[in-house]
Amino acid sequence: MLGAVGCVPIASYAQLAGAGAIPESLDGVWGLRFDPQLTEHPLIAGVGVATSAMADSMTTTTGTGVSLKGNAQLRRYASIVKGDALHYDIDTDKADAYGHVQLVNDGNVFNGPDAHFYVDANEGTISVPRYRFYLTGGWGSAQRADLVDNERTVVHHGTYSTCQCESDPAWYLRASEFDMDTGSDEGIAHNGVLFFQGVPLLASPWLSFPLSGARRSGFLPPTFSFSSTNGVDVALPYYFNLAPNYDLTLTPRIMSKRGEMLTADYRYLQPNDSGSISVAWLPHDAITNTDRYSIAVNQTWKLGSGFGAYVNYNRVSDSTVVTDLASGVAFPTGSTTLYQQEAGLTYSNGPWSVLAREQRWQAFTSDSTYNREPQVNVDYARYNVGGFDFGAEADATRFTISTADATQGSRFVFNPYVSYPIEHPGWFITPKLAWHFAAYDLTTIGSNAPAGQPKTFDINVPTLSLDSGMRFERSVRLFGQSYIQTLEPRLFYVYTPYRNQSFAPLFDTATADFGLAELFMPNSFVGNDRVSDADRLTGALTTRFIDPTSGDERARFVLAEQYDFHTPQVTLNVGDPIGTVARTGVIVGASYKLGQGFSAEQAVEYSQANHYLTNAEAGFGWSPAARQVLNVAYRYTRANSTLDYQPVNQFIVSEQWPLLHNVVSVARLNYDMSAHRLIAGLLGLQYDTDCWSLGVAFEKYTNATSTTVPSTGTRVLMQLQLKGFSQVDNGLLNQFRANVPGYTPAGTGNEPTSRFSDYP
Repeated sequence: MLGAVGCVPIASYAQLAGAGAIPESLDGVWGLRFDPQLTEHPLIAGVGVATSAMADSMTTTTGTGVSLKGNAQLRRYASIVKGDALHYDIDTDKADAYGHVQLVNDGNVFNGPDAHFYVDANEGTISVPRYRFYLTGGWGSAQRADLVDNERTVVHHGTYSTCQCESDPAWYLRASEFDMDTGSDEGIAHNGVLFFQGVPLLASPWLSFPLSGARRSGFLPPTFSFSSTNGVDVALPYYFNLAPNYDLTLTPRIMSKRGEMLTADYRYLQPNDSGSISVAWLPHDAITNTDRYSIAVNQTWKLGSGFGAYVNYNRVSDSTVVTDLASGVAFPTGSTTLYQQEAGLTYSNGPWSVLAREQRWQAFTSDSTYNREPQVNVDYARYNVGGFDFGAEADATRFTISTADATQGSRFVFNPYVSYPIEHPGWFITPKLAWHFAAYDLTTIGSNAPAGQPKTFDINVPTLSLDSGMRFERSVRLFGQSYIQTLEPRLFYVYTPYRNQSFAPLFDTATADFGLAELFMPNSFVGNDRVSDADRLTGALTTRFIDPTSGDERARFVLAEQYDFHTPQVTLNVGDPIGTVARTGVIVGASYKLGQGFSAEQAVEYSQANHYLTNAEAGFGWSPAARQVLNVAYRYTRANSTLDYQPVNQFIVSEQWPLLHNVVSVARLNYDMSAHRLIAGLLGLQYDTDCWSLGVAFEKYTNATSTTVPSTGTRVLMQLQLKGFSQVDNGLLNQFRANVPGYTPAGTGNEPTSRFSDYP
């Protein structure tokens, strides 16, 4: 099925570019010029169009007509009529051609035994034609073709294909009538049957397809899959190109184990607003015996004068609907049990930034995520005012939660700061003073609150930090290559006195990760309910190797250490061990590029406070040529029950690599080295030709749901694309992109650059 015997490609001609396309003078400035290619020159208003005739012999009747015999041609601007014999009537502007006729109308070419054509009106008919349309290279044959005008053509009892193999095309469409309209960029087949490798795939009384690569309404490529949870799964999207700035996609889907489902995706874009609405509905799930749905609404508005508004609304029927009904657009290695429902107003003008929002969460577990009902946040920031940077954040929020017996209430936060950056070429130093003020007014107190928990109280915490760094450069030569090497030492000191914050509930706060980005943060927590006490020094040394000609960074090496002079006392939860917030540790990292298309990164984090390896990552990517990608990575994270860190010990491999002519493999494996099991895997093949492509993939996935043991499943996916008939990917290629960093899909072929590409 993947090959064709006796394939005769259709002739095509490429347009020249650059110096090769410039006309060459033959006899001076005012003489003739030799043009190496045909180009289009629009007619000047009011200037008549010349008509030229050529033949082996010619007979004329003055003022009436001309008869041509032997290699006869009649040309007028973009229209050409050729034949063994041709008669042109001047009064009616009609050309009648017989024998080996070729009719060219605005770049479209028709060949047949006889044709009758009104030249100026671009109207006529040709018998038993073989034709070719320049916009797509689409071609076919018919009993008759009627040229209605310079844009519309009606083909009777014909075929259509874009395959270059003329004798045995991989796919073609047969219909009782084709309406081809290059003006609206649309072809319509009446009573059409779609054949692929000689096998009928689809029959319809009405089929629409594009005549170019532009967006058109019509069916998108169907996606076929077979999974252990859904059974045979078939989706056939229909795309509505409603306007240049908004569209709609309806996707009917049939799952043999669950039933019929419909998905609608609407998008729009206006100068001052944009948004999308996605709705999925399964009226009756045969497995769960319930109605299932998901809704996602995202809207933004620009109201003018710095004001804006937005809505982000998500709701589902149950906690597993996303993983159960995942359609293959993204690799389903996880899900969520929280769905955001938020609306807000924004304001931004100069140093001011304001956010007012109402935020709720649809939760299916006893999650500790709080609603904000409402929140008003105001930020003010000024820079370089007499050398000073200063600003403040003010935030007032009412926190609620659906979990029974939980602490709820309101919090007001005021965080002012002032700094004096001193920057010079090669070095900088920035002292900064910040203050954290938080006032709480609790409406309910949960049973897990500390003994003696007050309903109203406030917290004041000052922080002093000093950030400094230097940069040195030198020219070096390594392995025969010149580089600019930098040496960038940096020291960061922070002092925050201890303040008892055990009565403050955890409305929006968690422990920050310990990585390169967090090394230079003054607070070990993220959120406004905790400010860690600190007497801490962070030192980092970075060296980089830069290509002096391109500015490309070829390598970077980082060594950083954070040291607590005194063990912190502020913990996230009352009773947590002090060691959970100790930040004394070392990070070593490196990234480099070796040779063409090869890059690698490594990073290791060691906790000196706890004397163990906390995190480690290593990986490389290799892409020596187009559609050749190999990625290998290893990830390790030590488990921490106090911080709810799950252990990670995974080996990940992904690739895209050519196997045979037109055959490319795509794969990804996530292997858990601790559990000795495959977490997720994808193995696929792509076959791509000039006019069609076929992708097949086998997938194993894991759903991270609210249950203790995540569920797993397997499925087989397949997608067929017929180029020039339906080219938009709706599933499998997005699956490949999501799983293989650097994945590149096959091209869809080059369209002719003008209507003279096939000029005879």
